[in-house]
Amino acid sequence: MSIDLPPDFAQWLALREPADVAARSIELVDTLRATLPGHGPLVVHDLGAGTGSLGRWLAPLLPGAQHWILHDQDPDLLARAYAGMPATAADGAPVTVETRPGDLTRLTAAELTDAALVTASALLDMLTVEELDRLVAAGAEAGCPALFLISVTGTVRLTPADPLDDEVAAAFNGHQRRTVGGRRLLGPDAVDACVAAFARHGVDVELRPSPWRLGPEQATLTAEWFTGWLDAAREQRPDLTARTGEYARRRLAEAESGRLGVLVGHVDLLALRR
Repeated sequence: MSIDLPPDFAQWLALREPADVAARSIELVDTLRATLPGHGPLVVHDLGAGTGSLGRWLAPLLPGAQHWILHDQDPDLLARAYAGMPATAADGAPVTVETRPGDLTRLTAAELTDAALVTASALLDMLTVEELDRLVAAGAEAGCPALFLISVTGTVRLTPADPLDDEVAAAFNGHQRRTVGGRRLLGPDAVDACVAAFARHGVDVELRPSPWRLGPEQATLTAEWFTGWLDAAREQRPDLTARTGEYARRRLAEAESGRLGVLVGHVDLLALRR
């Protein structure tokens, strides 16, 4: 798998990090914590680690010594992630880090034999069903839990509402499911596909909603998210471009002044053998 990332992708990840932190399910972390081994360093494989947002959030919530292995296709992002990881766990135990650039969708069970946990955040929608099946199979064969967070559901609600919102949302969801380089992305179908894949391996899954709730305090993120959302919808449906000029100006003005509220649906997923 190779994903073409925009040059400002690291800035986008930094902008969205507080919203991800606010949305992620602490309840699933509590459930996970009770199942983790209490001896030896906890080895965590973080897939699509980006700049390390998930590790910065999760490592301080887990007790005991930890060793994080960060996987991503982009070495520059991995360098940022490595530099930003916390040094200690919830109880003050050490956290160590290594990075592994490469195609994370080709990971095998043998490469995950040391894993006590496999994690990812905002990744599943960018995979194909075949890539997701391979990842689930590798993790299931390795026998470790999987915590996959902030997966899009396709649900978007803007306040105040506008007649064009639903049409743009439908076009955006179509873009999320587009075919790129022969790869048909799962987009908002990813969570259902992931649950089904784990079920085929006899692994139970718990789901929790983890929506972004953006308001006046997130005006910059709201404006940036809206721009990307509308651009993707227009790319999918070029006829929308001429029809959404005034809509875009009005919505961006509302976002920048803090008058636009946005709910972006996500789901968090914990897969455990019982």
